[in-house]
Amino acid sequence: MNDVPRLLSGCPLFAGLPAPLLDRLAPLAVPRALPAGALLFSQGDRREAVFVLVEGKVELVREEAGGPRRLVVLGPGEAVGVGALLKPSAHTTSARALSPLSVLALPRQAVRERLLSDATLATELLSRVAETMTERLRWTSSRPVGLEKAYGSGATRREHDLLGERDVPEGALYGIQTLRAVENFPITGIPLSHYPVLVRSLAMVKRAAARANARLGLLDPEVAAAIEKAAQEVVDGHHHGHFVVDMVQGGAGTSTNMNANEVIANRALELLGRPRGAYASCHPNNHVNLSQSTNDVYPTAIRIAAVTALADLVLALERLREALAAKAAELSDVLKMGRTQLQDAVPMTLGQEFGAYAVTTGEDVDRLREASRLFLEVNLGGTAIGTGINADPRYPAIAVEELSRVTGLPVVLAENLVEATPDTGAFVLFSGVLKRVAVKLSKMCSDLRLLSSGPRCGLGEINLPPMQPGSSIMPGKVNPVIPEVVNQVAFQVIGNDLTITMAAEAGQLQLNVMEPILAFNLFQSMDVLTAAVTVLTDRCVKGITANPERCREMVERSIGIVTAVVPALGYERASQVAREALETGRPVRELILAKGWLDPAVLDELLSPEAMTRPRPLAPPPGA
Repeated sequence: MNDVPRLLSGCPLFAGLPAPLLDRLAPLAVPRALPAGALLFSQGDRREAVFVLVEGKVELVREEAGGPRRLVVLGPGEAVGVGALLKPSAHTTSARALSPLSVLALPRQAVRERLLSDATLATELLSRVAETMTERLRWTSSRPVGLEKAYGSGATRREHDLLGERDVPEGALYGIQTLRAVENFPITGIPLSHYPVLVRSLAMVKRAAARANARLGLLDPEVAAAIEKAAQEVVDGHHHGHFVVDMVQGGAGTSTNMNANEVIANRALELLGRPRGAYASCHPNNHVNLSQSTNDVYPTAIRIAAVTALADLVLALERLREALAAKAAELSDVLKMGRTQLQDAVPMTLGQEFGAYAVTTGEDVDRLREASRLFLEVNLGGTAIGTGINADPRYPAIAVEELSRVTGLPVVLAENLVEATPDTGAFVLFSGVLKRVAVKLSKMCSDLRLLSSGPRCGLGEINLPPMQPGSSIMPGKVNPVIPEVVNQVAFQVIGNDLTITMAAEAGQLQLNVMEPILAFNLFQSMDVLTAAVTVLTDRCVKGITANPERCREMVERSIGIVTAVVPALGYERASQVAREALETGRPVRELILAKGWLDPAVLDELLSPEAMTRPRPLAPPPGA
């Protein structure tokens, strides 16, 4: 790190700074080295420095309820913690070294002291910080449809397509076809970038295709390498803000495919040292989309994304299952009344009730994994309708082989590409399993709401952790808001399943043009389910407590316990006791003893928790 000014000038934040200014800044830079796995800073830490990466890679990770989530991978020349120069706020992410890391740290305090005495450097550097942060905000907006975002800088470049010429924002990596799609489809306000898993999967398909085309000698090695690197940057989390097309669109996903083609092509051009829009050197269609069609790229990307996104949902469900199992063990000795048709049935324990929830949640995980295996069969290489037009006969097998390497998934080529291209049966099946998960979660949450109802005038057998005041008019009221929100998420997923079913049915002849709405609903279902399950686990299930006295009181008052004495009294006598208990309000035990039908010790044994909550050997019925 002898030439600090040169290293700083290689970072976009400092690139172009006059040499005298770089020379005044360079002495403040402190070299640091970290081993792989070490943290450069942690989420919640005070911002103390800007870090310029010199060697190695670092991942930015956000800690969430379900565990850490990788946002982006950064490499040499990139700056981390830029906001430290403006305000010593807390880091919103953690930075972890993926390999041995070499950085230059520019301490906040030292830099600010230098800026106070150097107005020229302060003006230049702080304007760059502001510009960098503004650019990030522009491209991470959740609704990048308005002209105020598209033309944020005012500078444009001229591009042309089949329909004519248009001015594209100079700062955009996308091109003219994406711009038209943004204007044509202001439908949901939810862009592709809202689902990073889909954006990454599109880039993986493009990277695999570039590698396959290079192996076949169809792409210039330098161009193929640039496409690969650009696609990998998208996989690592870069440039997602340039994926601006609405999730719901006409054209069977062509706008999505072209958005990816244009972003990767323009970034590849930059890597080749050429300006954005200079498509003679790397064209969105001729190079990035070589040997491909939207009709094989788009469904393949959706499948890869679905398998990838499933990992988060499975993790959330596994955490819920573990929490329910732990709660079952904790409440294993709390006797309560079981109910059928909302009427008293027979006794059980709260542990048995929560244990059943744990088992059913585990079953859902198994079914999801089984259904997702169908997504590993792809039609990549079938191009337009599965016949492979405009692709080398060797391309499908090689492309799928490369896709398997890029994704790390055991992807296989569909046996019949003409059949596979319009077929959306796997999505129908998988969505059906998501609906099953939603239905069972909703049933569980409705149970929790019933069991916790009251607290004085309901069942009141359990207490849900209080999350917020429940009323703007009724003091002291606390509502079961977490189970309620999960119920609502379940309704949304059930509705999404119907949409997916109709979209799959609407496919005609050699293509299903309704895949955009199918993809939108599928990823929405997975996202909201993952979030809802995480919230249910952390903000409800883990904090549930029991009211053992209330549970026991209802068992003793219930006529349902008469079922436990049927083997000793017979059905007729037991029915007589039940009817009399209901009419008089006297306890079952008191009535049986008053009639002298059973010895007190025998009756206590029959009405013990052990006898009432699990199978036991039976004596012959009376009169046998």
